[in-house]
Amino acid sequence: MLELGPFSVRSDNKTLYKKTHAWNRVANMLFVEIPAGVGYSYSNTTSDYYNTGDQRTTHDAYTFLINWLEKFPEYRDRDFFITGESYAGHYIPELANLIISNNRATDATNVKLKGVAQNQIGNADLDDDVTLKASYDYYWMHAMISGKAYRAIQDKCGFNGTYTKDCQNAMDLAYQEKGNVDDYAIYAPTCHDASNPPSKLNDSHVFDNWKDSPNTMLPSIQKLISSGTRIWLYSGDQDAVCSVTSTQYVLNILRLPIETAWRPWRIDNEVAGYVVGYRGLVFVTVRGAGHMVPYYQPQRALQLFSSFLEGKLPPE
Repeated sequence: MLELGPFSVRSDNKTLYKKTHAWNRVANMLFVEIPAGVGYSYSNTTSDYYNTGDQRTTHDAYTFLINWLEKFPEYRDRDFFITGESYAGHYIPELANLIISNNRATDATNVKLKGVAQNQIGNADLDDDVTLKASYDYYWMHAMISGKAYRAIQDKCGFNGTYTKDCQNAMDLAYQEKGNVDDYAIYAPTCHDASNPPSKLNDSHVFDNWKDSPNTMLPSIQKLISSGTRIWLYSGDQDAVCSVTSTQYVLNILRLPIETAWRPWRIDNEVAGYVVGYRGLVFVTVRGAGHMVPYYQPQRALQLFSSFLEGKLPPE
């Protein structure tokens, strides 16, 4: 409803309208809410809520996918793409690697995995320390914190998995200086509507009992690239949480050869963002978008998704 689905809700909160830039205009879309307890998903077995984590989520997603293909065999020969955002920077590489591994088994239902798009996702959370360091660098580069606060963070924080009390104090000061800004879309107005508080859809037990979460997904990314799987990372440039800066830091660590130089991409002769092609990976920015790219820039997000499906860089 909020981002890339076929419908959204009119201001009367009762009726729907068709979205102009819904992603199902160019592909069949299968939406999966995982793990159980997220959104409207649930389990009839209470213990499932206390046994959650990356591995369980990955295997549940794979089991669902295989069963879905068994139930709808007419889709088995279709090219299959995975896309997501934010923490799906974990889910997607893990699921893609599991699909590739299981496809090698002769008795497994084969999934025609064609590509992996991560919307950080699209604003992908790929490395805990890098993501956190990049947030404070992003604050500084966007004039959201003082030089004094930024230098204190540089001095006190190593962003190496260990965070001292002095480091925490420096980060707290920077956060206070930043003020009441939506970190997921730093230029968006903050919504204050006390008469209509947001509904709680997610079960807190899901995240209170998370069993496993790798600090970095870079080995999984490298494994995918080595397997020949096509990966796209894209970032809305107004997100300070899983920022475009963090994705660039990750790319610096990966040290992939550049095949297509950095350039702007356009829609209607207006710069919609920037793109660079690496061996095995494409990185795209979306100008004027926050964490949820299709919400803030629906037309640009649809063009990006279409280009991804076609295996072509976004248009010049």
